[in-house]
Amino acid sequence: MRFLDEHDVRSVFGIDTAIASQRKAFIALARGEAWQPEKILGGHADDPDTVFCYASRLDRTSGPVCKFGSINPGNAGTDRPTIHAVVAVLDPHTGVPLAFMDGTALTTLRTAAASAVAVGALARKDAARLLVLGSGVQGQAHVAALQRNRAYAWTGMWSPRPSSRDASVGRLREQGFDVEPVESLSDAIADADVVVCTTLATEPLFTARQLRPGATVVAIGSFERHRCEIGPDVLHAGHHVVVDHEPTARRNCGPIVAARAQADTAELEVLELGHVLTGDVTGRGSDDDIVTYISAGLGVQDAAAAWSTYQQAEAHGVGRSVDWPAPSARSPDVEGRPTGAPGNHPPSH
Repeated sequence: MRFLDEHDVRSVFGIDTAIASQRKAFIALARGEAWQPEKILGGHADDPDTVFCYASRLDRTSGPVCKFGSINPGNAGTDRPTIHAVVAVLDPHTGVPLAFMDGTALTTLRTAAASAVAVGALARKDAARLLVLGSGVQGQAHVAALQRNRAYAWTGMWSPRPSSRDASVGRLREQGFDVEPVESLSDAIADADVVVCTTLATEPLFTARQLRPGATVVAIGSFERHRCEIGPDVLHAGHHVVVDHEPTARRNCGPIVAARAQADTAELEVLELGHVLTGDVTGRGSDDDIVTYISAGLGVQDAAAAWSTYQQAEAHGVGRSVDWPAPSARSPDVEGRPTGAPGNHPPSH
């Protein structure tokens, strides 16, 4: 079994690999090749923290993957991420545990990579101004991923906490990214071609009227029913809304749930990103359309990311490899002899 810490994951799961894995995940889902059960998501009503568990499988050639973690908004503004997670990967044929890896780095990279895939499929070809709302780990990751996938003439970052925004802008600049701190959100929204929301806001950050014609809006923080970075008005500003997975989005994404509460869902056409990527549906009708993409976050995204990470780690010898289970802990076979004892055929590897 291979153990991969944050450094190991980042060393083999770069942004190009991450983007390729997410494209593969959405296409596999659209084609019915992926196994995507309902995720476990929730917590105590009076507790802002959220626990989650995603199980999935990309296809028959890759193994089952399960991610378990916690979202802790109280970590914002500290040196700790707001999301912590671990990921387990099993062999596709035997079920033997193959890898156990840091899920925080994996989640950060695959989420930003998925947004890059969405923007590539939905934004205007001449989109030149990128605005990222939120200056946390995901905000920084999205600047890196989206600039990698497209050349922007201007990139801005806004946060309700100016000190956090300035610190994140400074870190990104040190890494070579061209990004400016944004003071006036309303002015920046009016000029942005692509608006990416990476917050845990429970109230809309802007209205549809503030958006310029042809804008593309991406919301990754509206993955729970009470989280609404954008409101139903933004959804209805376009002809449809694009999501990662329609059943999951209708159950969990705050803006879509809010639209249902207003009895507007019958008028709201919901498309899946995978079907846009396969060409089955059109994500953007015209250059003046406002197109919204909402991500609930899917297990199949983790399955694609984790399997890609495991394969790269195996190929390059990254991480720490240990016997699993340890010889002394192996369970007895049907005759009562420990597996691997004399008289038994040891499993092949």
